[in-house]
Parts: sequence; C-alpha cells; structure tokens
Amino acid sequence: MLVALYVALILVSIGLIAVVLLQGRGSGLGSAFGGEAGVPRTRRGVEKTIFQLTIVLAVLFLILDMIAVLAAR
Repeated sequence: MLVALYVALILVSIGLIAVVLLQGRGSGLGSAFGGEAGVPRTRRGVEKTIFQLTIVLAVLFLILDMIAVLAAR
C-alpha cells in the first residue's frame, strides 16, 4: 500500500513539474523589482487549461503527501 502511494506521489510530482514548465513565461521576475509591469490579461484556451491542471495537480500532490506522512507512522 505504501509503495503504491509513493509511486503515485512520484507520478503526480513529475506531472506537476511538466505542467509548470509548460506554462507561459509571462512578465517574469523583473516586474517584481520595479521593472516594466506587464499588462494584465485573461487566460484563454490551452493556457487556462494548463493553469487549472496545475492547481489540480498541486492539490493532489498535497493530499497524497499528507496521506503518505500519516501512513508512514
């Protein structure tokens, strides 16, 4: 049971890394330090789907991690 949980956690983490890397570059870190601020825009199409998938995978990762910690006790 614990091995299957760890395998699922590894697969979700790889998926989360891949989805984060697929996201658009945006304005970057420069705007955080007083650089040129980007124009706010809405996400549409594939960009919106990737963003929502990132949220789902992050929540799933958090839940699986909590379960793994409790199961390891």
